[in-house]
Amino acid sequence: MTPKKKVTFDDIAKYTNFSKTTISRYFNNPDSLTLENQQIISDALVKLDYKENKVARILASGKTEFIGIIVPNLYLRYYSDMLDQILSTYETFGYKFLVFISNGNEESERRYIQELLSYQIEGMIILSHTIPSEELAGLQIPIVAIEREDRRVCSVNTDNYMGAVQATSLLARHKCDVLIHINTPTPEEHPAYGRIKGFQDFCEEHHFPHRVIIEELGSTHEISQRQMLRILSEIEKDYPNQKKGIFVSSDTYANVLLNLLFRRYGTLPDDYLIIGFDNSPVSEEAVIPISTIGQQIEKLAYEAVGLLVEQMNERKKRKPVPLNEPIHKMITPILIRRETTEGFIE
Repeated sequence: MTPKKKVTFDDIAKYTNFSKTTISRYFNNPDSLTLENQQIISDALVKLDYKENKVARILASGKTEFIGIIVPNLYLRYYSDMLDQILSTYETFGYKFLVFISNGNEESERRYIQELLSYQIEGMIILSHTIPSEELAGLQIPIVAIEREDRRVCSVNTDNYMGAVQATSLLARHKCDVLIHINTPTPEEHPAYGRIKGFQDFCEEHHFPHRVIIEELGSTHEISQRQMLRILSEIEKDYPNQKKGIFVSSDTYANVLLNLLFRRYGTLPDDYLIIGFDNSPVSEEAVIPISTIGQQIEKLAYEAVGLLVEQMNERKKRKPVPLNEPIHKMITPILIRRETTEGFIE
């Protein structure tokens, strides 16, 4: 069988009566053509069954259609679910992704960023907390941050403060004797600090006995289990025979606490109520489904990629208009009641 001849720019030019320069502009700078001429060329590509040579296009235009992503870890189900949702936006936006996991190592993260830049990525999504936004802004490529310090770069975040108030309010309505929030060390400039602040403000405003426990909870199951076991022992020692409402900073850690209680008592004791944060799959898949604050991860991912694509598209225009200041989008969280606060469902 004779192999089918590849369609070239010269073939497209002859078919449309445009120059090869005009055809090249269609692929590399379509805004430079009228909408009518764009449509003529687009129709021709279908008629001629044109198969684009991606490598040639990258070499010609310097545009790779790649976005870089840096996540801190994949232990927390929030990050793995977020990454899954970001990658799924390819069908909508047509951008491909290069992913690095930093594990909180500043030196490694800077090396990863340089590696991404060497691949001529067109933009970057950052979920890790290591490098300040001022330094990221100096990279001179479009960047969108998700749930991290974002003073100098665009971002998409959950309203963490509102989520904390929703969680704490739910526990309070169940007439707990003491409300407890478990979290990791979180700088005030990070959006997730709103979980601590929202919990504290609600308890103080409504005069509820409360306690905030801030500990390094780890990024492996072994470390998290060890740390949470120590915290659980402390809670049981300090609050015996009291109904305890516990708001945990993530569903992953909430699930570790739930499993420890299950191992100790064979069930979730009546004097414990638990709510997590994220609505990652682990919350619904847990031995007892965990109440949680839903971050609308699918929406966060879509908005982040969309905001990045807007910036990248602007840069491709003949006269791009730079942003006067970063754009910050806030996504409303959703309270999801499950059995760790509502009781067992038969």
